[in-house]
Amino acid sequence: MSIPVNTFKRGILQGQVQIGLWSQLGNPISVEMIAGSGVDWIGLDAEHGPSELVDVYYQLQACAAGGNAHPVVRVPWNDRVLIKQYLDIGAQTLVVPQVETAGQAREVVWATRYTPRGGRGYCGAPRASKFGRVKDYPFVYEQELCVLIQPETAVALKNLEEMAAVDGIDGFFFGPGDLAADLGYLHQATHADVVKELVSGAKRVRAAGKAAGIICMNEALTRQYIEAGFNIVAVGSDQSILTRGADELAVKFKGASNK
Repeated sequence: MSIPVNTFKRGILQGQVQIGLWSQLGNPISVEMIAGSGVDWIGLDAEHGPSELVDVYYQLQACAAGGNAHPVVRVPWNDRVLIKQYLDIGAQTLVVPQVETAGQAREVVWATRYTPRGGRGYCGAPRASKFGRVKDYPFVYEQELCVLIQPETAVALKNLEEMAAVDGIDGFFFGPGDLAADLGYLHQATHADVVKELVSGAKRVRAAGKAAGIICMNEALTRQYIEAGFNIVAVGSDQSILTRGADELAVKFKGASNK
């Protein structure tokens, strides 16, 4: 028995743009529904969504049941214990928020590797190894492991090249909302100055041989980001699909809007 192939990572390595949907509801039913949509990946949000470890466990199962979309798990923080737990339950691609320096990036990598390459705690039969049925799991899991970090501050932007040079970092998932706030544009993620920094950041990390990711709900801007080199792109979320769909129906039949 073998571990699942990380189709998301393979796609990045083959130069394919990976289109995804974000899941904030923390509900395995909604995950199962959008996983069958045909997108390449589903973002499971344990940072800003209501999900905790066991919730993500169920969402990983739902993602596998719903379709072929690869689950990408955003952990709550750069914490070695949390990272260990999410890896043990079967997450193969992690997004770690608020990483600003090469030292912090090395901490992320260290938390994802077993000794002597890191400090990931050992478990003999985690779900990730199909409960021990993948006999060589500790020696092969890195082949299917993908680690993304989030630059979300001006400090992080200054350190992009240094962080990109850290062995084991596969890419950067830029956080437009937090970055906008740190640059003085709170709640203005589409401000021209913010977009300029994001585009520049994507070009810099791609030049360093790393992937560049982002989430954007504006179609025109999303296409601009793809043209600029972003190759991991979330184009919507279960929350936004439900909210906007409900609003559109209310306007259509009641002629009013809560906006």
